[in-house]
Amino acid sequence: MSGILKAVAVAALISLALAGCDQKKDEAPAPVTLDTRLGEIYGHTCQTCHENAESGAPVAHDLAQWKPRLAQGDKALRDHMVEGFNGMPPLGQCIECSEEDLMTLMRFMSSPAPKGEASKEDEKN
Repeated sequence: MSGILKAVAVAALISLALAGCDQKKDEAPAPVTLDTRLGEIYGHTCQTCHENAESGAPVAHDLAQWKPRLAQGDKALRDHMVEGFNGMPPLGQCIECSEEDLMTLMRFMSSPAPKGEASKEDEKN
């Protein structure tokens, strides 16, 4: 490969990498909505703990509580959900949930409240 082709390839890779950096690190993620099935699962498996600050679980839509957990990365969070961690039982007691379901539920809880739902941060203000 000639020097010019290498330079073009490197420039293309850099521009692709930078294209994924449009969102600022401190920018809040977009709200995540659940389909009917996952909404029902949230209501009967997640909501009891994740909407009760006294449970010790990170409260749904409280971005400050979720930030250090999200910093651990998807693999650690997936492992905690599947295997259980501290007070969280394995699979969050959702035996019908796939790993994808668990990750979607976690993204829902760790994002701002969807329109029409009060977030925990809104309630504090």
